[in-house]
Amino acid sequence: MRPLDGAGAAEVPEPGLRPADDAPQGAAEEPAAAEAAGTPGPGRCWLCSSSPCGWCAPPEAKKKAPCPGLGLFYTLLSAFLFSVGSLFVKKVQDVHAVEISAFRCVFQMLVVIPCLIYRKTGFIGPKGQRIFLFLRGVLGSTAMILLYYAFQATSLADATVITFSTPVFTSIFAWIFLKEKYSPWDALFTVFTITGVTLIVRPPFLFGASAASADGDYSVHLKGTFAAVAHAVFAALTLVILRRMGKSVDYFLSIWYYVILGLLESVVVLFILGEWSLPYCGLDRLFLILIGLFGLGGQVFLTKAIQIEKAGPVAIMKTMDVVFAFILQIIFFNDVPTWWTVGGALCVIASSTGAAIRKWCQSAQ
Repeated sequence: MRPLDGAGAAEVPEPGLRPADDAPQGAAEEPAAAEAAGTPGPGRCWLCSSSPCGWCAPPEAKKKAPCPGLGLFYTLLSAFLFSVGSLFVKKVQDVHAVEISAFRCVFQMLVVIPCLIYRKTGFIGPKGQRIFLFLRGVLGSTAMILLYYAFQATSLADATVITFSTPVFTSIFAWIFLKEKYSPWDALFTVFTITGVTLIVRPPFLFGASAASADGDYSVHLKGTFAAVAHAVFAALTLVILRRMGKSVDYFLSIWYYVILGLLESVVVLFILGEWSLPYCGLDRLFLILIGLFGLGGQVFLTKAIQIEKAGPVAIMKTMDVVFAFILQIIFFNDVPTWWTVGGALCVIASSTGAAIRKWCQSAQ
């Protein structure tokens, strides 16, 4: 699950793990009541009192189903937009990662506020859910800052691959905090993820100094790797909190807490570090705008994909993030990933894909 950008607004729900539906009471009794009164219930034919026969089907039944594969195409487009946004983060080297996060929060805030006003949901949220909204905002924005720092400190491919360890951490935290089952399969996927991250980090005490020096400044690479792992942990905690809240909180209200607390957190950190400065280069300013645009576009298409496609195929297709990251890294930075990175990527993708397929099969039973 990429943060969403793993910590973003449109996180991919884990297959087979969705909040309870909020159907209105009495909805299931309407057909029975209509039948008892001698009247065909909603969706029944007036001639045969059965399911729509084609002659008198309601307009809703005549609507065309979504084009097969459209949800997967939206997921692929979302992965591409997120990857290009990550490329722009990597290109903006003169602006601190925290400042990039602040600019993105401002951009998203301009979009979210009109949506909240239109939906009349308010800006505070239900009384019993405010603590979870607060935690969602703090943890999600922290994950975003760590992700941007990882993109700047290490290679695009390495950071993207490590973010796909989020589903493994989600399973562990859901087991701890939500008392969900943690099976031997989950433990196996965890081992695959740890193996993949180890191949990417390449600690000298395991691989020797020659393998560690392949990335140039190993200390910077190590900081970026730890930031990517920390992003995966915080993004997983965010997903657990979102699952805990379920459908009781409006989607845009959750984003509002994310952007407002993210902006406050970014301003405080920038004040402490003394790193606040407007980009001098006009190209960097353009990149900051494009980061917000591509991030928002990726979230929109990912949300549309989740609405019309099952979560399992969406989670599997989202691994194309890694493929796009490898391609963009080679084209724009002339940086060919090492075989260690390729092996680590295969381990992490195998773990996240296996977890998605398993949850997908469980939901189909």
